Amino acid sequence: MRTRRPLLGVAALLCATALFGSGCARFDGAQSQPFTTEPELRPGPTSSEPPPPPLPAKPFPKACPAPGVMQGCLESTSGLIMLPDSQSALVAERTTGAVKEVSVRAEPKVKTTIPVDPSGDGGLMDIVLSPTYSQDRLMYAYVSTPTDNRVVRIADGDVPKPILTGIPKGATGNTGSLIFTSPTTLLVQTGDAGNPGAAADPASQAGKVLRIEQPTTVNQAPTTTAMSGMGSGGAMCIDPSDGALYVTDRTPTGDRLQKMTKDSKISTVWTWPDRPGVAGCAALDGTVLVNLVNTKQTVAVRQAPDTGAVTGQPEVIRQDTRGHAWALALSADGNVWGATVNKTAGDAERLDDVVFPLFPQGGGFPRSNADNT
Repeated sequence: MRTRRPLLGVAALLCATALFGSGCARFDGAQSQPFTTEPELRPGPTSSEPPPPPLPAKPFPKACPAPGVMQGCLESTSGLIMLPDSQSALVAERTTGAVKEVSVRAEPKVKTTIPVDPSGDGGLMDIVLSPTYSQDRLMYAYVSTPTDNRVVRIADGDVPKPILTGIPKGATGNTGSLIFTSPTTLLVQTGDAGNPGAAADPASQAGKVLRIEQPTTVNQAPTTTAMSGMGSGGAMCIDPSDGALYVTDRTPTGDRLQKMTKDSKISTVWTWPDRPGVAGCAALDGTVLVNLVNTKQTVAVRQAPDTGAVTGQPEVIRQDTRGHAWALALSADGNVWGATVNKTAGDAERLDDVVFPLFPQGGGFPRSNADNT
């Protein structure tokens, strides 16, 4: 298949990240100089040697230099939230429970550390900002404890408080994800906890996409089920062009990309019988990018705009670069960023793990076939 070049396009931010602007850190430490109208006196002729030219500016002195990426030397990652400047992000470390603010211009800062049980594939599995973060300063996380998987809410400077508890935990099948589909609706993708039967059981919270309305720490309304029969969790993403929700998961018979429209119609978009390890996704204008962890790939699944039918085999747009990647996130400038899991995938390199741009030379989200002709 002919490889298509990504076209420049400005992708809409996911609804939660667009509200982070007032909380972004500033690294410009320069102070303004007083204005004066006095004439400047110039020195007269001199016989001394002229001063040497100034040295070129040095790049930001990272303690862990990682050229071409936002930050290196992270622990194995999970959730990734791009911030409005397109040059910084929040990234979660699954095994340590730390949420770090990383940037191309500064050393990482620990925003918070959540107590987690990282055994198996559990730990800090995803993070999402409140859609009204600039006002309420709230973040939500999907985490493992020694006894269950749960959703917690974290206010700046406060301890995590539970929103939803008792989600089954197993030796495997714990991974899940979070996404807001409206200012008041939080979806939780739960893994099957290693028990496919639980995913089909309406009485179990395992293997579901659960809907939490008005998430609160007091008198939380009962959850409802948006999707069931899920395998081990992958990720969720929304196409801002039509509001469709995409969900990746791993089942015993194959990995899947599923779609739920705004009117709750559910369909399977693509299936990988060879189980390459689907993970993070990002969607725009009917094209869905999916990370395949085991094969070190990012692929583009394209759908026809009129019918929604897949127009061909998924196109590989990243192979091996930066290794095993889990999360994907759109940035405001149209790029797509990923975060790696090389330390836990068993293929770590010297600077792992990292947050990296999918298109380091610029460009943007790879659009539909019609846009590439």
